[in-house]
Amino acid sequence: MTRIKTSYNRRSFMKISAAASGGMLIGFSWLNGCVPATPDKKTGLAVPKEWFDINGYIKIGDTGVVTIYSPNPEIGQNVKTSMPMIVAEELDIPWENVIVEQAPLNTGFYQNQFAGGSLSIRLSWNALRMAGATGRRMLMEAAAKEWGLAVSDVDAKDGMIHENNGERSVSYGEIASKAVGIEIPEEVELKEIKDFKLIGTSKKNVDGKKILKGEPLFGLDFKRKGMKIAMIQHPPAFGMTVKDFNVDEIKNMPGVTDAFIIDTTLPEPGMFDEKGFLQLIAIVGESTWPLMQAKKAIKANWETVGALEDSETHTKRLEKALESGKASEIRKDGNPDAAFKKAAKVIERTYSAPFIAHNTMEPMNFFAHVTENSAELIGPTQTPEAMEKSVSKLLDMPIENITVNMTRIGGGFGRRLYVNFGVEAAAISKKIGAPVKLIYTREDDMSQGTYRPTYRSRYKAGLDENNNLIAFSVKGAGLPESPVFPKRFPAGAVENYVAERIHGETNITTGAWRAPRSNFTAGAEQSFLDEVAELAGKDPIDFRLELFERAMNNPVGEEHDYEAERYAGVLKMVKEKSNWGEEKPGVYRGVAAYFCHSSYVAEVFDMIMVNGQPKIKKVWCAVDCGIVVNRDAAKNMVEGGVIDGIGHSMFSKLTFANGAASEMNFDRYQLIRHSQVPEEIEVFFVENEIAPTGLGEPGLPPAIGALANAMYKATGQRYYHQPFATERQVIG
Repeated sequence: MTRIKTSYNRRSFMKISAAASGGMLIGFSWLNGCVPATPDKKTGLAVPKEWFDINGYIKIGDTGVVTIYSPNPEIGQNVKTSMPMIVAEELDIPWENVIVEQAPLNTGFYQNQFAGGSLSIRLSWNALRMAGATGRRMLMEAAAKEWGLAVSDVDAKDGMIHENNGERSVSYGEIASKAVGIEIPEEVELKEIKDFKLIGTSKKNVDGKKILKGEPLFGLDFKRKGMKIAMIQHPPAFGMTVKDFNVDEIKNMPGVTDAFIIDTTLPEPGMFDEKGFLQLIAIVGESTWPLMQAKKAIKANWETVGALEDSETHTKRLEKALESGKASEIRKDGNPDAAFKKAAKVIERTYSAPFIAHNTMEPMNFFAHVTENSAELIGPTQTPEAMEKSVSKLLDMPIENITVNMTRIGGGFGRRLYVNFGVEAAAISKKIGAPVKLIYTREDDMSQGTYRPTYRSRYKAGLDENNNLIAFSVKGAGLPESPVFPKRFPAGAVENYVAERIHGETNITTGAWRAPRSNFTAGAEQSFLDEVAELAGKDPIDFRLELFERAMNNPVGEEHDYEAERYAGVLKMVKEKSNWGEEKPGVYRGVAAYFCHSSYVAEVFDMIMVNGQPKIKKVWCAVDCGIVVNRDAAKNMVEGGVIDGIGHSMFSKLTFANGAASEMNFDRYQLIRHSQVPEEIEVFFVENEIAPTGLGEPGLPPAIGALANAMYKATGQRYYHQPFATERQVIG
């Protein structure tokens, strides 16, 4: 076993207390510190009816049932199952004895209580293992003390403590009350990776049955006695604000109890606060239908306070930025200009992608009940702490008077990192003096903003007379941020390399969208590399592997973000699993590989033509994300990422006219249909003992490149501009 210290600078790792009827509560902090925190260890005080405010905890009852409270928001990535699996592994408790519940927000103890950046498991891996191992050790010490033995004379397995050289045994539940007050060990033994019994297996979603039965789990399901329903109307265009509206007429409509303008302007707004529509019309009633009718009857005076932008303007800004924009960040290795002049062959291509919306299945919604001295918020959010802070600013209320509880989330993809809908609900509740649930319509959400930025990047490569890549450049512009990662591949693999980031200006509000920046850059980069490989007369996988060999054996420059060996490893795996190089009549193949969120994914697409249209027959995925906690959930995330990448790169696009989004629902904004998804997706994981890295997002980016490359093989046309299905593919 691996021994690991549990005490760092005397910070609290576990909080122990006793249950009156027996049982032990183990709370753990992401901080990896460890000191006892029982109010009185000697007396073993009973757990009160209200549990300690801690950032995560395990509760062991006298029956042996273990309740594990999962602190991070659940948005379908299955952390509500995977996180407890890690604890249960080190605690060594049978999975069937585990109950999982969602923890509330606790900013005093949780350090990473959010869902974003594919970080949930990655950031909590050590703390969760330590919590389970520490609990196991304390139970062993309690049993050893009871039997008059040294702790080395007992062992714990499957929820039972056994005497090594005797016949005595006791269950966790039977000994839990005796563990109260046991001194927290300064270090504990973690299991060897090879000894894992639970981690690496497949366990079904702990909420699965509830979801299938339609039990209330999501924000839209939440109800409270006396709760009102509210809807909002934001200005029809970016660059506008509301001056006034026909308030009396709206108030007198059937089913409407109140109508007014709210202002959600915050002092010192944070990164997840609304930047666009801060003054909104709010309508309150008992149910959604009357409010939807009232929204249609609004006659407002909208005041123009900024530019009313359109898609043509956006395209021109990006083109100008690539031609003459000033780079905010540059990486330069060697002498790219001289290398391009010497090159025997030079290829240059431009790629673009539009603004797109998140389009979560569950529309934005949040419950708020604001009183004179407190505020309670309940609903689907990826960043409960950010919401708590923003509501505190809005209400000028001490943060300790505000609670945020999380429901299961019906889709996030980055949209619910932003907290405007919770802040708006709080403003409405304060105005009406009653509990309220704010619900957005699909049109509200699609026209509100917080979109994926629009991007345009230009790639250039130079080959020598032996078809070796000797020069590479990428310059990328975005509204408002550049999509370029200067230190990612092929940085470190090309002698002469330059990467430039250019930021543009827009009043269209944007935000993180699943695999930010990577969701565009991977497709552009991997499509371009395929075209360079073709110009060099080389197999696209072999061409990439040549570059990784350089990065492994003789890297260029001071640093690059990726591990070339692991990057090459997924390419080799997908090459083997897909039988790359095998000719299949009527089957057209494309490949791509990408690194993001500290993970590596390579994908091969097999495409056929059906009635003149491309159809994806099968996708092979090779993934290196370190240790896989829940294999079933991991496969689901990769499969979902592949489908998401295909759908948005093929069909999705937001356009603007006079500052307003032209696509506001699915009649004009196309998403992928069931008939358009791959017939089969097969996922393979690299087996290693590296701590888990991100997985919620890395499956998406390479899907776009593999798709474009397969479509080229099938149609003979290269794809540079998203969405591929509708945009005119002009070489730039």
